[in-house]
Amino acid sequence: MSLTYFATAPKGLEQILANELTSLGASSVSIGVGGVHFKGGVEVGYKANLWLRTAIRVLMRLRSFKANSPEALYDGVQTIDWAEFMSKDQTLAISANVRDSELTHSHYVALKTKDAIVDQFREKTGERPSIDKQTPDLSINVHIKQNKCILSLDMSGASLHKRGYRLRGGKAPLSEALAAGILQLAGYDGQKPLHDLMCGSGTFAIEAALMKHNIAPGLLRPSFGFQRWHSFDKSIWKELSVQARRSIIGPADPTIFASDISDQALKIAGENADRAGVLDYILFQRTDFRKIAAPEKPGMVICNPPYGERLGELPRLRELYKDLGDHYKKVFRGHLGCIFTGNLELIKKVGLKPKNRHVLYNGPLESRLVVYELY
Repeated sequence: MSLTYFATAPKGLEQILANELTSLGASSVSIGVGGVHFKGGVEVGYKANLWLRTAIRVLMRLRSFKANSPEALYDGVQTIDWAEFMSKDQTLAISANVRDSELTHSHYVALKTKDAIVDQFREKTGERPSIDKQTPDLSINVHIKQNKCILSLDMSGASLHKRGYRLRGGKAPLSEALAAGILQLAGYDGQKPLHDLMCGSGTFAIEAALMKHNIAPGLLRPSFGFQRWHSFDKSIWKELSVQARRSIIGPADPTIFASDISDQALKIAGENADRAGVLDYILFQRTDFRKIAAPEKPGMVICNPPYGERLGELPRLRELYKDLGDHYKKVFRGHLGCIFTGNLELIKKVGLKPKNRHVLYNGPLESRLVVYELY
């Protein structure tokens, strides 16, 4: 049976996510607002959670209906047999988003949806499931736009960017999904060396290692939301997990190099890489990027320099961005150079001609991925 899904993504990475879904065998892949629509059987939904590197969460659509009144919403929610997904002894949580509709308050929509579900259980069993907003067994998403309600189940549970390896981050760490998307957008494919000159908590290097060695990011997580559903097919999931482990590409000479000037940052990065199972695939080094010598082989050089949160930092950071551009030009000839930053003024101090620019968002902060061909 073909099901309809929607995977959300960091803004600006929708096309990368669409490419990932196509490679997983999803059908009817199309970019929407804030994510990508796709279709496939239950196996495709499981694979999406297991393999997607740039997704935030995967929603499985249950049905859509007109909801221009509280009664219409209540009746629409009750048409679903909720016992197919959960029992009266389990917990649920509901998130709602409402735009341009007769129903205007998302909190009220969430309450009305909850009423419809618990009333159904009470009528059938005499008991009702409880609400748990932190770790529910079933997470339900209600989206109403122009009186059309789309009712979906959140398959992922915790956000997919939470791989499980980063218990501690450095200062302003990048989301794992954003880092993976930046690498793909810049053109990293695992075939050439990668140098991260300001590795912080190691997210670029770790995500690159996961890509290079074909490690499904979902293998690092303890669980997903759909594993607590009554309809969860353990045999399909077991087979997909076994296939994912068999597809891992084993040890090779390290071609991922990560450096930082901070001992504390490198300690955190090493711990994160160890938890991700890729510590042996990354060479960490404590050094100022200005002291890094020219590599033997061309590849990609990348960094996420400080943005400057306080006015007093800007003079120093202007010099840092200028030095970064000079070092790229002098030391990394023949490489593809990449800088990701949330400061659109400082990036001008790099002084190199960009090959291309990509508008991305680091949370709410508009940012740029700038790519240079270093002749």
